[in-house]
Amino acid sequence: MEAPKDKRTKAYKEWLKAHEEDNSVGLGDTIEKVTKATGIKKAVDYIFDKAGKDCGCEKRKEKLNSIRFVSKPVRCFTEEQYNQWTEFRKSKNGNVKQGVVTKDWQRKVMIPIYAQLFAIQHKPKGCCIENLILDIDKVYEQYQ
Repeated sequence: MEAPKDKRTKAYKEWLKAHEEDNSVGLGDTIEKVTKATGIKKAVDYIFDKAGKDCGCEKRKEKLNSIRFVSKPVRCFTEEQYNQWTEFRKSKNGNVKQGVVTKDWQRKVMIPIYAQLFAIQHKPKGCCIENLILDIDKVYEQYQ
């Protein structure tokens, strides 16, 4: 069924409610769907209802839904970026611990490479570039 076009209508709200159940927010929703499909949820509800206790499923589901697994999409280097990163690794600048990555180089080269590879915009920061370099290196090493 197609979603009603006017979001202010009752039909749209009913459609949304029906389809929200189909969409998992996170791991908790996925586990709930599996336990419903296998009958485990029904058995647990029966046992805990008979005992007059709460199984804690909703709290557990909310906690599991709050966990976010971030996986970055990975694109390919352009030829120019690959060459720039190769030079970076060969140079003294490849040693992050010495802190020789200039802000200018970070802004002009590293951030655009990172944004291209992982399809996100990243704001340059003076600190914490080690993780960016490690992420880019992981992609670079796939080329080797």
